Amino acid sequence: MAKKNRNQAPSKPQVSDKPATLKDLLSSEVLDKLKQQSSELKAEQQKQKEEQERQAAEARKAEQKRLDNDFEHLLENSSMDWRKYK
Repeated sequence: MAKKNRNQAPSKPQVSDKPATLKDLLSSEVLDKLKQQSSELKAEQQKQKEEQERQAAEARKAEQKRLDNDFEHLLENSSMDWRKYK
């Protein structure tokens, strides 16, 4: 039996065969502007998140201070073991 010559499998498609992407179609200036705008938006979101966390911490601190001045709250939440304070 004679060996059959097998055809070579088609090689990988060339780079030029790939469909054009949006990144390829945009100019570098537009791409740079979009990247800059994206980084600015991320920084703004981070700043807003930090501000919200700061306000929440201040609110917790103010509530705790109010509760510390409330005699009823202190009496309800204190331990009733007065022997350790003798």
